[in-house]
Order: sequence, then structure tokens, then C-alpha cells
Amino acid sequence: MKSSNRSNRPPLAGKRILVTHAKAFMAPVLCEVLVEQGAEVILSNDALLDPEAPGALVAATGHIDILVANLALAAPTTPADKVADTEWRDMFAALVDPLPRLVRAVLPQMMARRSGKILVMGSASALRGMKRASTYSAARGAQLAYAQAVGVEVAPYQIQVNAIAQNFVDNATYFPAEVQNNPRFKERLQNEVPLGRLVSAREDASFAAYLCSDAANCFVGQVFPVCGGWVPR
Repeated sequence: MKSSNRSNRPPLAGKRILVTHAKAFMAPVLCEVLVEQGAEVILSNDALLDPEAPGALVAATGHIDILVANLALAAPTTPADKVADTEWRDMFAALVDPLPRLVRAVLPQMMARRSGKILVMGSASALRGMKRASTYSAARGAQLAYAQAVGVEVAPYQIQVNAIAQNFVDNATYFPAEVQNNPRFKERLQNEVPLGRLVSAREDASFAAYLCSDAANCFVGQVFPVCGGWVPR
């Protein structure tokens, strides 16, 4: 028996996917994988700091089947007792504030169609304490809590909202070459990460692409650690 043409289609064929912060964090490799799996990918390099920018981006994009909220900012290493209000505000302005604005803008069309996906590319720093990372971890934690809450709220509309909480994944934003080549970092990998290496960018991106596919329609408001076993421990 011959397979139908439909069964031979790439898993993301016909899907329009909006990816934010397209030059940062996981976006470069993720976009490659999404295209390989048949998606039409719309890239945005806007920092989305202007409160009106997320809504304008969604309006200009038009039809969006999947929103990938890939938001990134270099993590400061300030001791908790030295954190200034400006650092706190900057972290939340870059990593948290754009997320509900994007979601508010994209949900009406998804709810009208009764289909859609929102995937947050987050951090496992929200799941396990890290020294000198209080503002970054707090902002990433807000992302995950928001994804969980919205996920259960919009599930009746057949919209899936989930998040990847990652750490020790190969990407130039948080693990540039100079970090990876540092002997102390290599020793840290062996001591802290059960996998003993960084998760590759394509491993992470392939899992993200799966969560964007119809095969993952059963996941609702879930946070998936991708961190080589760093969480849980």
C-alpha cells in the first residue's frame, strides 16, 4: 500500500511561525530546523522594548499558526545585595514585558480559529538556584509561570502554550566560544551536568520543533527542562 501524500508531508508543512529575537539565543538554529520541517518562518529582530512593538509586529505578520517567544538578554552576575532597581527593570523589560504583549496580540486570531501554539524558549535558571543570577532567574521564572497559567486558560480553544526551560545548551548568546573553550567551564560541565557536555543546538531545536507540531497537541501549560540533567538533580 502506498502512503498518502499527506503522510509524507513534513511535520510543519503549511505552518506560519513567528520567531522573535531572531539573531539571539536559540533562534538561528531553531529557524533552520523549522524551515527544514516545512514551516514558513517569519523572523523578527526587534528588541520589543516599546510597549506597542509586539502588537505592531503581530499585526504586520498577519496569519500566525505558531508564536515562538525567543527572548534573550545577557545575564548579569551581580550579587543579590548589590542589585540596583535599574538591573531588575532592565531584565523584566527585555525578558518578561514583551511576552504578555505578544500573547495578547496573537491570541484573538488563534481563538477564532480554535488552533494555535505558543512556545516560550525559557531558562532552567528558574528551576534551580544559581548564585549571582537573581534578576535573570526571576525574570525567567516569570516567563515560565505565565506560560503555565495561560496554557491552562486557552487549552479549551485548542491552543497549546508550553515552555522549554534550558541550560547548558550550545548557543552563542549564553555560551560563546570563549566560554566553551575555558578549561574551568569544561570542568564545570563534568561536575554539574550529568550529560557531561552541552546539549547541542540542534538537539534543543529539534525538540522545540516537535512541540510546534501537531504531534504535541496533548501538552498544556507544561515546562520541559532541557539541560542535560542539570534539573532535576
